[in-house]
This record gives sequence, structure tokens and C-alpha cells, in this order.
Amino acid sequence: MPLDASVHYDEKYANAFWNGEQMVFGDGDGEIFLDFTVAVDVIAHELAHGLTQYTANLSYFGQPGALNESVSDVLGSLVKQRTLGQSAEEADWLIGAGLLAPRVEGVALRSMKAPGTAYDDDVLGKDPQPATMEGYVRTGRDNGGVHINSGIPNHAFYLLATRLGGRAWERAGQIWFDVLTGGELTVDADFGSFARLTVAAAAARYGEGEEHEAVLKAWSQVGVKTSD
Repeated sequence: MPLDASVHYDEKYANAFWNGEQMVFGDGDGEIFLDFTVAVDVIAHELAHGLTQYTANLSYFGQPGALNESVSDVLGSLVKQRTLGQSAEEADWLIGAGLLAPRVEGVALRSMKAPGTAYDDDVLGKDPQPATMEGYVRTGRDNGGVHINSGIPNHAFYLLATRLGGRAWERAGQIWFDVLTGGELTVDADFGSFARLTVAAAAARYGEGEEHEAVLKAWSQVGVKTSD
């Protein structure tokens, strides 16, 4: 299928999105955000929404929506790391680095390594992402906090990838991809059900060894239960 994208969308449009058929990128307002095509992980993030739509089709509200956003961040980060030839240890684990205008106090849109630390700015505000379930945000805004609570599964993936080491797309990324495309992830999946599927996927592909244990440990560290 063709991979279509529109750039220079609207005038000073400060966002990027997947519209159900293609990627769309704005040029930014120049005051808070720069051109949304400057960051390869943001481009891959939007493309990954298309992949999710045509596989698990996670709904876009609450925890399923946060998983939808997180999967896009994970795949976006992996594309960036592979493009730069980085190992999990070498990667910065930032999403959208270079996208914030010079006047903004921040380094990126999100941090998978340290959710909640990507920016702290008088205009943009403070990065609201939690890293663990202890900080889970219950809100009706942002479709139930899809861009906020995605910090939790994002951080779980970071913990897994850095625990395994090496190229994150080879083992950690493969486990996530197996879950996304495996046919068992439901549209209304919550963090717990997604986590359990990653545990099963790790065991199915690698056996109950290092990868399996690393997945269990990562979810435990962010406070998501992997048993019923």
C-alpha cells in the first residue's frame, strides 16, 4: 500500500497527525514548535498509528488510547535508533528532540527514560507524564490522558530495552511488534492485558529466559501487574 504524507499543512500548524489514511505534518508556529518533520521519530510515530489502525486498532481513549500513543512512541524511537545506529544504551530515548523552539525550556515532547522531564516552560507548562502507575492521571481531557499516561508503558519499554541491551529493535522491539500484530490484542486492551501479552510473546519467541524475565521486571517496576 502507498505511504502518503502531506507537509506544510495549513499555516503555522503546530502539530502532526495520522488522519486514518495518511500522515500530516505542520510547519510549527516558530514560537513553541518548529517543523514537525525535523524529527524522524515523530514521522515514524505518525506512521505507526497507521500500523496500529490496521492491526490491533486500539481505541483512542483511556488506557487503550495511551497504549496506542505508546506503541507509536516505541516504534518511533526504534526507527530513530536504527537510523542513527544506536544501541539502547547510546539512545537518548527522547521523542521529538529538536522540535521545540529555542525559547522553550525543554529538550523534547516526551522522555521514555524519564517521563515528566521533557520540558518545564512558562508557556508550554510542565511535562505531565507519569513513569509509573503511582502517578497515573485520571482526566477527561486529552481523550482520557492518552498523551499523558502513555509515559507508563513507554517507561516499561525503556526499562526492558536497556536491561536487555544491544539493539532495542532486535529483541525488545520484536516482542512489542509480536503483540501488536499477533491478533490477540483487543481494541479495548488496558495496560495489564497488554503487559500479559508481552510476557507471553517473550516466552513464545525466546523461551522463559532472559527476555521473559526482563519483561516481567520492566512491568513490575512501573507498577503494572502481569498476573490476573
